[in-house]
Amino acid sequence: MDWGTELWDQYDIIEKHTQSGLELVEKYVKFVKERTEIEQNYAKQLRNLSKKYNLKRTNKDEPECRLSSYQAFLDILNEMNDYAGQRELIAENMMMNICIDLTKYLQELKQERKMYLMEAKKAQQSLESTYKQLDSSKKRFEREWREAERAAQYAEKTDQDINATKADVEKAKQQAHMRAHVAEECKNDYAAQLQNFNKEQNQFYFNDMPLIFNKLQDLDERRVQKLAQGYILFSDTEKHVMPIIGKCLEGITKAGTNVNERNDSMVVIEQNKSGFERPGDLEFEDYSQGINRASSDSSLGTPKGPMDLLGKNRSKNFWLFSKRSKTAATEDFAHLPPEQRRKRLQQKLEEICKELQKEADQSEALGKMKDVYEKNPQMGDPASLASQISQTSQNIERLRGELNKYETWLAEAGGRGDTLRYKTHTFNNNGAHDVHSPDGAHSDETTPDPSQAIYAEFDDDFEDEELTAPIGKCTAMYNFPGASEGTISMQEGEVLAVVEEDKGDGWTRVRRTNGDEGYIPTSYVTISLNK
Repeated sequence: MDWGTELWDQYDIIEKHTQSGLELVEKYVKFVKERTEIEQNYAKQLRNLSKKYNLKRTNKDEPECRLSSYQAFLDILNEMNDYAGQRELIAENMMMNICIDLTKYLQELKQERKMYLMEAKKAQQSLESTYKQLDSSKKRFEREWREAERAAQYAEKTDQDINATKADVEKAKQQAHMRAHVAEECKNDYAAQLQNFNKEQNQFYFNDMPLIFNKLQDLDERRVQKLAQGYILFSDTEKHVMPIIGKCLEGITKAGTNVNERNDSMVVIEQNKSGFERPGDLEFEDYSQGINRASSDSSLGTPKGPMDLLGKNRSKNFWLFSKRSKTAATEDFAHLPPEQRRKRLQQKLEEICKELQKEADQSEALGKMKDVYEKNPQMGDPASLASQISQTSQNIERLRGELNKYETWLAEAGGRGDTLRYKTHTFNNNGAHDVHSPDGAHSDETTPDPSQAIYAEFDDDFEDEELTAPIGKCTAMYNFPGASEGTISMQEGEVLAVVEEDKGDGWTRVRRTNGDEGYIPTSYVTISLNK
């Protein structure tokens, strides 16, 4: 069944129905746009909420940073940020795949419908024009036929009139014959016009209009089909990100299960254990034995254990619950309790050792460069490195001094002194190596044998830009095309080095083994950072 056959006489209904269908598409597009705005606002609020409560902005050295409950909360905030990214993706895909696509298709339908209605209007106007010609021919035939009848009656009357001359009779007959001839021509014209109109009317009702109505029917059915696809996309767009949203929710659950109350308690103990012994019993001071006030006051001024060491006010019996006065920090951390002091000194020693190793590597590199310049003057002037070598040597000596100083303080605090082992090199003007051994002694080594191929890769070592050290690694859970500028593609299961953490915008900077760097969606990977 089609409109051309069943609705051949319902032009107004078809016009109204097709217009209503287009308005429905416009209404649905508007509905989806408002939905995308809701998703975008929701995502924005979630991001702002995660940013508001994100504790990354605090000092990472804060004691709470090592608590599992603290880390779990950070994980939840990160998952919520990723979840917000998926809501943004829903809004973006709905806008691209539904709103923009349907709007474009709607414009095409409007133009097509307008063209069909114009064709129908032209066919209607052509039929009306033919009908007007038919009506005009009919009226003319009617008029001329009456005139012919009157002329024939007049000729007959004249012929019977005895008073009429032969000339009058002849004239009347000629007039009647002429009128009859004109009437016959009008009759033939009317017959031809009628035949033409009937043919055009048949073409109009059985060919032209049914064809146009069927085209409008096909247009309307395509509109309905496209709208149905838009309805399905409304659901599929959200279903597509459900696996990733599920991962975010699983991450939140995992964050909760990773909380370990016993470990948190041990962390609190480790971070805050002072190392002091509990205070002993106070001695009884018998004033009845003649001890004067001054001597008793003097005895109270003698340090007697932790209460004096901590600077407590002994006028208060329960000093554990009193407010502790803030003690000015000192370089040797003597203001801290013994256990905490040892830990801080050990941390400081490790930091100095790392800096010392870095300076040693720099010194070794400068020495190699100097040797290469001396052997190959065309590559550079060895004297241009003198200031850098001198500065590096000064830095190493300064760090050595600090290392010895903190090792001495650690020994005083009862530490074991098992600091990180390192090997540093400085170079004198002659290229000799000054080696600092782990025990702090100095020894001299001669310049390595020139025959050794230690500079074979010199160009590669010094021409390549130093890359940022990775802070962890990640594994791709999904494929990512990396089509946008600044992004990098990845395949599911691919392992990449993490160069820069997510700053709250949903993107993480990574690097391949071949050196390619770029950004990827944080929610598409599982990340393991170095501790």
